[in-house]
Amino acid sequence: MTDFFGDTDPADASAGLFEAPSADSAAEPEVEPLTSAPRQVSRPHPGAPLAVRMRPTDLSEVVGQQHLLGAGTPLRRLVEGSGASSVMLYGPPGTGKTTLASLISGATGRKFEALSALSAGVKEVRGVIELARRRLLQGEQTVLFIDEVHRFSKTQQDALLAAVENRIVLLVAATTENPSFSVVSPLLSRSLVLQLQSLTSDDIRVVIERARADERGLGGSVEIADDALEHLVRLAAGDARRALTALEAAAGAALDRTDERPAVLDLETVESSVDKAAVRYDRDGDQHYDVISAFIKSIRGSDVDAALHYLARMITAGEDPRFIARRLVVHASEDIGMADPTALQTATAAAQAVQLIGMPEARLALAQATIHLATAPKSGAVIAALGAAMADVSAGKSGLVPPHLRDGHYAGAAGLGNAVGYRYPHDHPDGVLPQQYPPDELVGVDYYEPTGHGVEREIASRVGKLRRIVRGR
Repeated sequence: MTDFFGDTDPADASAGLFEAPSADSAAEPEVEPLTSAPRQVSRPHPGAPLAVRMRPTDLSEVVGQQHLLGAGTPLRRLVEGSGASSVMLYGPPGTGKTTLASLISGATGRKFEALSALSAGVKEVRGVIELARRRLLQGEQTVLFIDEVHRFSKTQQDALLAAVENRIVLLVAATTENPSFSVVSPLLSRSLVLQLQSLTSDDIRVVIERARADERGLGGSVEIADDALEHLVRLAAGDARRALTALEAAAGAALDRTDERPAVLDLETVESSVDKAAVRYDRDGDQHYDVISAFIKSIRGSDVDAALHYLARMITAGEDPRFIARRLVVHASEDIGMADPTALQTATAAAQAVQLIGMPEARLALAQATIHLATAPKSGAVIAALGAAMADVSAGKSGLVPPHLRDGHYAGAAGLGNAVGYRYPHDHPDGVLPQQYPPDELVGVDYYEPTGHGVEREIASRVGKLRRIVRGR
């Protein structure tokens, strides 16, 4: 089962999602060719999880990923049965990778085989390929869906190469990790890599409302209070499966509590059912700005514990991790700067981790960056220096570039005096020598004033020496 942090229990990773067809092709059911839309996927049994019962059966029910499903796009052509390229579906959990694989399998009478990288080995892979080869002789194409393909070893991935290249199988592989780093290059070059995006809050609302009303889901047996709905959306964090799992648990509690129909699903019931406290946090209102402000000010004030508290509030409430990462990168220069130059490297690495890994795992990188920045020595010298320089420029202090610094790489430059007299610092043993660099109006103006904190203690001494040499004092 999938928990609310998006982690998957290996024992249940593919349970109920797809039933792989029998190895005996003669016993397989006939699949009608695609006409105007993919065939309807067989309905799960009524006791299946809500997320399985509500899996889209055709393109009209797919929510999100419109950047990949527009008319004529490779993925849409695959789903409609006119495409023949193998694909890597790369994206966060609950964004529709398995659903799209199911729809592709239903196109033009294709047979479907599913393997999980958590349990399948080279033997299983070769067995499916051999089955697909026999089907191909009968004019039937096989879609091979591999979940968690990044967990396949190099040997397992290499076993797929010839079958994919010769189109013995149409490979649809799903991964939550960047395939550029987790899939072997030969297999990657033989496949289209399509990146799925986390669902928006509006997408999640559509998913929840459809499950509430649809007969495959709750059949209108519950009504959802507005604050309960918004809490479910926040808990989902862009993951449709997580949203439906939470809805199913909360709706079951609401239905058990009363005989009235429809039962009312309120915030308290959602909170108690999913074992998470409701976080008072409006991503579009004052709390959004108040919490991020308190987060940054706690880091600036070197209170690492308060900073982690506000980080946890934002993560729990479903704040966009990219927003948090951007604020950390800005803060690393604004309030730490050269007092600890590695702070910017850590913040930037955390932002990259958010992009490459996604949530929930990237929350650890955000926490590490928060701890680094909160405990680092502080300096506002970078923002003060830039602000002072920009203030002078805005005030009109933008004199001519000194002639010896101007570009001299064109005919006639020397005749204009450009680059004449420029002294090359590397010709001096110390790598620095007296020379005017700013416009005449700004000679002797100091913008950067290092503090005595952290690394800037050493920089302050060096800056003083450099200024004396450069200015010829």
